Amino acid sequence: MFRSRAKEEKARADKAPVTDSTQTRHPQAPKGRPTPKRSEAQSQRRSVANTPTTRKEAAKRQRDERRGQMERQRQALASGDERYLPARDKGPVRRLARDFVDSRFCIAEFFLPLAVIILVLSMVRIPRLQNIALLLWLFVIVLIVVDSIGIAIRLRKQIGIRYPDEPRRGAVAYALMRSLQLRRLRLPKPQVKRGERP
Repeated sequence: MFRSRAKEEKARADKAPVTDSTQTRHPQAPKGRPTPKRSEAQSQRRSVANTPTTRKEAAKRQRDERRGQMERQRQALASGDERYLPARDKGPVRRLARDFVDSRFCIAEFFLPLAVIILVLSMVRIPRLQNIALLLWLFVIVLIVVDSIGIAIRLRKQIGIRYPDEPRRGAVAYALMRSLQLRRLRLPKPQVKRGERP
């Protein structure tokens, strides 16, 4: 008589017969979504199993992935594999710029060895040798500038003929920077021999 309403409802629910929801549903009733393919289900399970549980583990995994990516890039720079090259070296225009520079002798690539020789000559306390060193500096710089202008003009023309629709921004500067490096130190490694048509 003085029982609360909640207790009465609970007593009624306990007395009600228990029905299995799976029995009431039709055995062929749709479940509301398609069954995933086995490969999808397996990949989902793998991704759930591979997710790191701690922050330390996540950082370690990220470091390992970064190391793997850097290793692939290093091998690509040595072999010239386009898939793993850094973004600055990717694309047909950049490949043409590399091959164009690698296929010829550039005065700019001998700049560093010549600079060392000229520096040594200028340090000698003989005025005549210091004057020769100064003239050599001017001569080498003029030659490099003239050669670089020639490379830039010819490379622009080649890119315009071969890849008129490709973006070519920065390709000439990329080629000129490459021409300043000694051939054996260039990365990606040269893929063409000197005198070969790029």
